[in-house]
Amino acid sequence: MAIAIIIVIVLVVIVVGGALIARQTSQRRQFGPEYDQLVQEVGARQARAEFTKRQKRVAGLDLKALSPEQRAAYESRWEAAQEQFIDNPRQATETAAGLVTAVAAEIGYPVDDRNQLLEDLSVNHGQYLQGYRNAITTTGQTGPGATEELRQALLDYRTLFNDLIGAPSADDGQTRRERAEIEQPS
Repeated sequence: MAIAIIIVIVLVVIVVGGALIARQTSQRRQFGPEYDQLVQEVGARQARAEFTKRQKRVAGLDLKALSPEQRAAYESRWEAAQEQFIDNPRQATETAAGLVTAVAAEIGYPVDDRNQLLEDLSVNHGQYLQGYRNAITTTGQTGPGATEELRQALLDYRTLFNDLIGAPSADDGQTRRERAEIEQPS
């Protein structure tokens, strides 16, 4: 009888532990590095609660996909910004930052509060937010001659931009010429 009770307790612990691990893995997959970062800051339980709160907030937003016309217009504006990089890296990067914000607003994210925008974006675009944060920092701090840092910032903006508009990533659909224009250091 005692052995049966011990076996049942061990099985319950295994099942509960497995469920918790599966839940954490699912959240890591959904929110990307954002989840791990928040877990380090506040612990696993609070991170789960925070992401649940974020999911409810984002679910209450009126998010919508871009129309094909809107998407084409934004892609055209992106290409123009990217082409500008060779002659004016700082301006191209600032334009890219503005395009990311414009697309987020067009989709339905409130963009007035940058911290709130980052939290909202973490729900559906969390895997790209660390690069976006780095790009914001770089755009605000780099001085003259920081072309390589601005190039990386532009790449980070492009990754989030493509995810927001639903475009293929550089590895999925961008031409070699387009990649070479931006990915070659000046």
